Amino acid sequence: MRWPRATAPAWIVHAGFLACALLGGAGYALTGAGARAVIYTVVVVLSIGLFGQALLSGHLTHRRPWLLAIGGLALLLADHLLWPYWIIDGHLGHAEGRPADLLLATAHGLFLIGASLAVRRRMSADAGGIVDAAMFGVCAGGALWVWVFQPHLPATATPVGEAQVLVDVLLLSACAGCLLRMAVAATGAARGTIAYLLLTVVLTGGALTAGALGVPHRGAVSGVLMLVAFLTIAAAAVHPGAPAVVEPPTVVERAAGRFRLAWLGVALSVNPAIATVQVLRDDQTGAAQLPIATMLVIPLVMIRFKQLTGQRERAERVLAHQASHDELTGLFNRRRIMTEIDRALTGSDDVIVLLCDLDGFKPVNDRHGHAAGDDVLRTVAGRLSTVAGPGREVGRLGGDEFVVVCRGGTDAEIADLQERIRATVRLPIGLTGGAVSVGVTIGMARATAGCGLDRAGLIAQADAEMYAGKPSRHRTAA
Repeated sequence: MRWPRATAPAWIVHAGFLACALLGGAGYALTGAGARAVIYTVVVVLSIGLFGQALLSGHLTHRRPWLLAIGGLALLLADHLLWPYWIIDGHLGHAEGRPADLLLATAHGLFLIGASLAVRRRMSADAGGIVDAAMFGVCAGGALWVWVFQPHLPATATPVGEAQVLVDVLLLSACAGCLLRMAVAATGAARGTIAYLLLTVVLTGGALTAGALGVPHRGAVSGVLMLVAFLTIAAAAVHPGAPAVVEPPTVVERAAGRFRLAWLGVALSVNPAIATVQVLRDDQTGAAQLPIATMLVIPLVMIRFKQLTGQRERAERVLAHQASHDELTGLFNRRRIMTEIDRALTGSDDVIVLLCDLDGFKPVNDRHGHAAGDDVLRTVAGRLSTVAGPGREVGRLGGDEFVVVCRGGTDAEIADLQERIRATVRLPIGLTGGAVSVGVTIGMARATAGCGLDRAGLIAQADAEMYAGKPSRHRTAA
């Protein structure tokens, strides 16, 4: 594989980024408008070139999302080529609603969507935390808009321009929250790539903020910040940790904190609180913020509730399974199999119980250890389930004792089933210390319809027959 390589040292990327940032930033800040346009173009082309090289070399996997991200970068280049002095002259963040503003917002959206799709498999490992972080990011972006951007917008700002910048701020804030969550939880090389992506979002937001606040030399400040943001994009693409970012973590990463319902309430209260403050101040400048921010928060809240509902349903299924199944073998446990026998006895068919007790299991435990004994029990359980087939319940009563419950069946069919159980159970079982074999003694009892035999009596009959059939005339304990 050509460079970039996943095994390359990260310091090369860091050193290259710092060198390009210092040279490009200093050159941009110290030169005139014409030279700034050239430097900006070179940096954007370099960023797209490195990103494309990382994609073509196979360093970045899952190509389609990354191609979408490169499409966003290409739009940013087109925006600069069409209006080369737009950022240089300090128009960024002024909410003028010009085509350059709209193209820039579209380019940001494409890049963020592409990058999000590319890292979605990693985000899925902490889906709840990511949604929480996005909600808080949107809420923080709303406050940032009302108390930082809105008061400083120039008279040339248009409603369309304000809505465009507001959406840009909210999306950047949401992405910053998600990336910060991922960076805190990440381990290993992936953290470096995530840090560069986070820095990209922060620098882009900083460039917008500098333009909106009208800081001195805002054209130079916004331009340098955007220029460095492009370099961080390139650094993220060629960083050794980039391949790990698009894959689920191989180990459980540190959780950045547990979800609290109170925090969801806080997130939902931010926008109404901002609106209340504005009403008390008789300030209507941020009227557009509440509906737009709410439209972004509500889907996130719905996704979060869906996640919580899914978690609860999965937990309930797990608990229900654990309550009715044997932990070691996965068969019905004693309580559940007894319930199945009671249920069968209420029907119109004969109920046949086969009580199966293993022969020679204790020597396996003594010689090979309890772990090997557990392997034997799991193997026998699987064989019993296979031989019993559909329509018959198999359970573990405890130790090395199993039970098969049949609804209906002639004496010949039940005798054939018993013989197949004996033949299957005796087959060798491979263990680390070598193959072992165990036998099985089966006690059978039948309850015909209307005979009045209850579950206890049925089990007692099968147990007596099983005990009488034991080769050594005594029970083998596990």
